[in-house]
Amino acid sequence: MADKEGLKISKDYGVEIPFQNQGGFYVKGSDNLDWGMKKHLANIFDPKSGNTVMFAFDHGYFMGSTAGLERLDIVIPKLIPQIDVLMGTRGALRSCVPPQCRKGVALRVTSGSSMLNEDLSHEVVAVDMEDAIRLNADCLAIQTFIGADGQLSSLDNLSRAINAGLRYSIPTLGVVAVGKDMERTDRFFKLATRIVAELGAHIIKTYYCDNFEEVVAACPVPIVVAGGKKLPEKEALTLAYRAMQGGARGLDMGRNIFQSEHAVEMAATIRKVVHDGYTDSEAYQYYQDLINS
Repeated sequence: MADKEGLKISKDYGVEIPFQNQGGFYVKGSDNLDWGMKKHLANIFDPKSGNTVMFAFDHGYFMGSTAGLERLDIVIPKLIPQIDVLMGTRGALRSCVPPQCRKGVALRVTSGSSMLNEDLSHEVVAVDMEDAIRLNADCLAIQTFIGADGQLSSLDNLSRAINAGLRYSIPTLGVVAVGKDMERTDRFFKLATRIVAELGAHIIKTYYCDNFEEVVAACPVPIVVAGGKKLPEKEALTLAYRAMQGGARGLDMGRNIFQSEHAVEMAATIRKVVHDGYTDSEAYQYYQDLINS
């Protein structure tokens, strides 16, 4: 084991220097993967912009009937044209998502927690690879709890999923969870995203923070930023813009879309920020124009 004594925290993240191990494939850190892996990643990240609009609707696996997602069968089809990747459970995918939608699939494969638990950090891998293949999943979404009581078991889940995915050329999405006792600082996110990437995850989903460009620079695979709690639309678009400017390769604005009064218009606006480079002010004006048209 590396000796922690004498280790210094690096201050040189080279944020202005592009990722160096980038050859013919456009997804960060994926140039040496096989064709099947790259095909799945190309289903997630748009080949033109290199970015993705991910829509998570997996909240019910631990929250039950979530505000805004009471009727998945009504909500999801309306949003599909504006998103690139559906992030959900196998139950929701099979029951509520039209299979002809032709969108990427990030399959939630961990479970075991609920809102009735004080500690959500203890989960298991609940979906086997055969079912992930049957669902044509483009990546396996694994919750990771760095610094929580369930850290060891969640990293074991992550490693098992990565190993299984590698056998069938299916990437793994490491979802960095932030519990109530965890700090939401660049120090924490540099630690958590780097650990998850070094264990072999091909994509990281995490939160925006101060010095986010350093978090991105230190992580050798693409980061997708989660929207987190519901914000006023203008604030959510500012968060989206700052995340993309900071180096995120995509956004997953779940609650900031499905809990918006104008969910379809909000999703269309997020798409403009992710793929067309809209600023926050341009995006908010676009959103206002859509809802007033």
